[in-house]
Amino acid sequence: MANKKGKRRTFGAVRKLPSGRFQARYPGPDDVMRPAPETFATVREADDWLAEKRTEIRRGDWQDPDASAVPFEEYALRWVTERRLAPTTDELYRRLLRLHVLPTFGELDLDKITPPEVRSWRAERLDATGAETTVAKSYRLLKAILETATEDELIRRNPCRIRGAGKESAAERSIATVEQVDALATALGPRWRLMVYLGAYGPLRPEEQAELRRRDVDLDAMTVRVRQAAPELTTGRRAEGPTKSDAGKRLVVLPPFLHIEVRRHLDWYAQAGPDGLLFVGERGKPFRRSTFGRKWRKARAAVGLPETFRFYDLRHTGHTLATRSGATLKDTMVRAGQSSERAALVYQHSDEERQQEVAAGLDRLVRRQRKAAREKPDGQPGTDLARDA
Repeated sequence: MANKKGKRRTFGAVRKLPSGRFQARYPGPDDVMRPAPETFATVREADDWLAEKRTEIRRGDWQDPDASAVPFEEYALRWVTERRLAPTTDELYRRLLRLHVLPTFGELDLDKITPPEVRSWRAERLDATGAETTVAKSYRLLKAILETATEDELIRRNPCRIRGAGKESAAERSIATVEQVDALATALGPRWRLMVYLGAYGPLRPEEQAELRRRDVDLDAMTVRVRQAAPELTTGRRAEGPTKSDAGKRLVVLPPFLHIEVRRHLDWYAQAGPDGLLFVGERGKPFRRSTFGRKWRKARAAVGLPETFRFYDLRHTGHTLATRSGATLKDTMVRAGQSSERAALVYQHSDEERQQEVAAGLDRLVRRQRKAAREKPDGQPGTDLARDA
């Protein structure tokens, strides 16, 4: 139709509806005519809207309105599946989506999620749960999914724009004293005491210990070869597979004072055969996290450690003791199977010989503190937690 001045419109079309309002339509880059999502009170308003669309197309900013009409839940679940994540990470992401993200955004299309809605959602989650770490993880997950949607050109810009919202401020972790590590090992009993020592002086992750085999242990060299991991999912399934990172595959040199502990465990509790599991339950089956968890809580209480002290914190104890025994940052990274671009400088190196030195230093430190504990007048183990400076 012609405009008020009698000039023919060069882009799009406007028609008057029976209601008296005006409908605007325009051809996208694919030459498909698309109507405006709303009608206009005047021809001028319709013309202005068409001019904006024409500018978007010329600048390359135009997006197909039908393409962004993708349900967030459908896209998010597909996003997780396509990542082929480690079982534990896959489980974590799906749990965060189910409990914290989808109840708010699940029924919305991608393009309907706005910055104000994201801010309101985050504030509501913080008020409802008080779990800042969980909310930070949920926010990072939401941001990552929507960032991919931006790259897929389904939305123009990521609506997650809250500065610092994805950062976690973890509480300072406690470490145990050498006496407390010994007390924990004793309280857990002979079948599980080596797990405590490998967790503290390895320092091995629980899921790495769960997959250790007889063939991974060299008693003469006092080394343990970490090849795989077997984290247990909330369903109870053991998810045997690669270690947390490539750095997790490593040779760990154990301090000599653990020789008798390793030998006794191999003789008394490990499954038979080279591929026999190092740690199994009383019935000879792979140990269950739930069963071991009950034993751990009882032992922790008996020793007087706080409820916040997890089995995983034995690794933090090992880090600290290794550093105090003279290990460098690179040494502790190699020993614990950690990967970090910032720390892994090309001119730093920690080979097996250096690991032997670290283990020997750790051996001297533990023996010295054990001797000091035995020489205490009251003969009682200390109960205070040591903390990182």
